[in-house]
Amino acid sequence: MKDTKPLLNFCMITTFYPPYNFGGDGIQIYRLSNELAKRGHKVTVIHCKDAYNLLSSKQIKKEINPESHANITIHSLESGLRGFSPFLTQQTGLAFFKIRKITKILTENSFDVIHYHNMSLIGLQALEVGKAIKLYTMHDHWLICPMHVLWKFNNQICEQPSCVACQIGGKTPPQLWRYSDLLEKYAKHVDSFISPSNFTINKHRERGFTFPIKHIPHFLPSEEIEKDGVTDIPPHAKEYFLYVGRLEKIKGIHKLIEVFRDYKQADLLIVGEGTYQDTLKKMGKGLAHIHFLGKLSYQQLIPYYRNALATIVPSVCFEVFGLIALESFYQKTPVIAHNMGGIAEIVNESQGGINYSTSAELVQAMESLRLNSPLRRELGRNGYEAYQRLWHENKHIEQYLELINQYLPKN
Repeated sequence: MKDTKPLLNFCMITTFYPPYNFGGDGIQIYRLSNELAKRGHKVTVIHCKDAYNLLSSKQIKKEINPESHANITIHSLESGLRGFSPFLTQQTGLAFFKIRKITKILTENSFDVIHYHNMSLIGLQALEVGKAIKLYTMHDHWLICPMHVLWKFNNQICEQPSCVACQIGGKTPPQLWRYSDLLEKYAKHVDSFISPSNFTINKHRERGFTFPIKHIPHFLPSEEIEKDGVTDIPPHAKEYFLYVGRLEKIKGIHKLIEVFRDYKQADLLIVGEGTYQDTLKKMGKGLAHIHFLGKLSYQQLIPYYRNALATIVPSVCFEVFGLIALESFYQKTPVIAHNMGGIAEIVNESQGGINYSTSAELVQAMESLRLNSPLRRELGRNGYEAYQRLWHENKHIEQYLELINQYLPKN
């Protein structure tokens, strides 16, 4: 596409950014920043190190610091108040001790685009600072859910909000600012919100969010996948299904382990770590066909994806997207997903797997793929072709710059 201003100056503002991050949101921001930088754009990243230090667990190892492009400048927000600063932001929605540095960076640089991401512990106040095209990506449901994931009382999806009780039950201090006009006051400064899935757009609309939202799916950079040195030797002696992701209750691995208590036709390999891992390992104790592999790098994961019967995504919460599905599709491995949220949308759109609603349907899907190798290859091929068509970095950047171009001054 021809852009009236081909080289732009971007600022990414987010609570978490590698290596100070826990999930996929930080990784996706890192990937977007580097893709823009590779194309000649200048990128500044602002993230809150205090927030990471406040929430990090001894059970979770910090990410390895990834290499960034030379066109990227990173600013870490860190104060002598440590965790008290993000705590105040969580309570009030305001940036407090961070706002001075944020304002300084945003006003001293001529940014063309300010792109907000996870703002939960940065503060909505930052949305009004600076003059530029302003975008906001919904990596989760925080704008409509104080617990981020529409997961109620830590045991069920949220169909009817009970936010104060849910926060207290989740040992999170209630956010009284949500009952004020603070969100409306600051959200109006954003030109367009971005959602990775249509499902998430619909959920925001259901909860009364009226601001403009553009659907632009996340992407998986092919460069990360195509590095040399990946072996094709099967990493596991027996047939297996694969789980990859954080080991948290909302990810539904406990449901998966319950199914594999009786399902012995193939092994289950679990890759990842998290605060729920000790409970999960106790559940899997004595089940010799369930293997916890810990955290692996993407390069280490590639042979596991390539040789799996399928990758299972058993999330019991409303996933916004499903980067794990894209990783699996690139290796032409089908996905079996719990039929809810953005991950089910990906499976339906790609025809690269099977969605299930019950444990019996999960077993049926596993057996279908285990016993029917032509079906397995067909779904894997569908997933790969959908990745190339819908979730390649070039497609994402094209849609992203097209959105920005709508707001650029016309000559």
